[in-house]
Amino acid sequence: MNDHIEPGGSADHEYEHGALGDAEYAEFMELAAEEGFDAEDVEGAIEAAGHGPLPVLAVVGRPNVGKSTLVNRIIGRREAVVEDKPGVTRDRVTYEAEWAGRRFKVVDTGGWEQDVLGIDASVAAQAEYAIEAADAVVFVVDAKVGATDTDEAVVRLLRKAGKPVVLCANKVDGPSGEADATYLWALGLGEPHPVSALHGRGTGDMLDSVLEALPEAPEQSFGTAVGGPRRIALIGRPNVGKSSLLNKVAGEERVVVNEMAGTTRDPVDELIELGGVTWKFVDTAGIRKRVHLQQGADYYASLRTAAAVEKAEVAVILLDASENISVQDQRIVTMAVDAGRAVVLAFNKWDTLDEERRYYLEREIETELAQVAWAPRVNVSARTGRHMEKLVPAIETALDGWETRVPTGRLNAFLGELVSAHPHPVRGGKQPRILFGTQAGTKPPRFVLFASGFIEAGYRRFIERRLREEFGFAGTPIHISVRVREKRGAKGAKKK
Repeated sequence: MNDHIEPGGSADHEYEHGALGDAEYAEFMELAAEEGFDAEDVEGAIEAAGHGPLPVLAVVGRPNVGKSTLVNRIIGRREAVVEDKPGVTRDRVTYEAEWAGRRFKVVDTGGWEQDVLGIDASVAAQAEYAIEAADAVVFVVDAKVGATDTDEAVVRLLRKAGKPVVLCANKVDGPSGEADATYLWALGLGEPHPVSALHGRGTGDMLDSVLEALPEAPEQSFGTAVGGPRRIALIGRPNVGKSSLLNKVAGEERVVVNEMAGTTRDPVDELIELGGVTWKFVDTAGIRKRVHLQQGADYYASLRTAAAVEKAEVAVILLDASENISVQDQRIVTMAVDAGRAVVLAFNKWDTLDEERRYYLEREIETELAQVAWAPRVNVSARTGRHMEKLVPAIETALDGWETRVPTGRLNAFLGELVSAHPHPVRGGKQPRILFGTQAGTKPPRFVLFASGFIEAGYRRFIERRLREEFGFAGTPIHISVRVREKRGAKGAKKK
């Protein structure tokens, strides 16, 4: 049974030391000192793992101004696809970054197909989706070209949104280009930061301004629910029946349903009472798809889904049971897991399946969705309403796992038994050991393990499996970080 702490229970006081109360903290730090860990390093590891949701920074601007290059510069690695033409569609749009000791998420909005209605319409739609979930925005303008009509359109959108904006004057490769950047004062967004995303020039000063605009990541509190109805993002690829499902659970036609994929353009937040509880459902169907804009429309849908997931607590992922599990389905699942949200898998159109399709679907789920084998699953029909009553219990199960906390004493007893029965393999003549650990946060559960040496990824996955077997954690990803002791008695320890 899970040691879930309900609001109003023993976690009413916010722990001064993250996951640990005063007595537990003193005992834990004594154990750390015995194992050769510096107190400051241990506290830093717990603090780093135990934060609440990270603030979100959206990088917006018209095509080919260097947004993806800037994102790569901010995150410190080349992950966002960069190509010297507008319209490059990527699979992933959200990354984690760190600057000056503060962590935040970056939403890369670069790359889309140009709409037949004009590039201004494309940029406005793309930027609108991105800033919906953002706490602050970096607006990238090509300083060599100057402010265009398209840039002016984005400025109007940003003013309407009311989010803090940092103006990035990109492609300023040297002092001679700084004069070009000064012309961007005319946009009325404050000081333009002259930057060369390609070479890194000026990005540090710009990021300092970004940190001033972003809120701090909230401190972790255990068992404390966010005020208001629990937020459920209903996500999935176009035409899997998200709008139909929302209408069915609402008991009325609240969202337009059409056979053409992507008929939902704007996100629809619906307060719906189910099982005596009011929930906030968000329908995140993609925008209209035209054949010649298919990639662009898919990109818009991905961006909108990312925005909705960032604001949600639970992601109900709707899949079409009558079709093979697609790469796009897997990307959406990965997006929800990477965002650290509770997950429920809902297989729609179940009433249309024959025995043969059901057999092969089970095999597909085992292979294609192995990464979320822990997620509750419901087989439903949005058309007939079949098994809709099972949706709320699945959501409640996922939320319970998402908020579960394991007391430190019980966790260390578990780790001690695990390490004794299944020690880490010997590598290079050495056998690293898990010495002790603590749960640094919930929503999702985040653990910090302190070890005598580097712990391989396979052994970390083994620990996660055993944690699930012992404590449950149904419906939630688990984050495990390891802090390694350089040597016994060392003043510091190194994070691996």
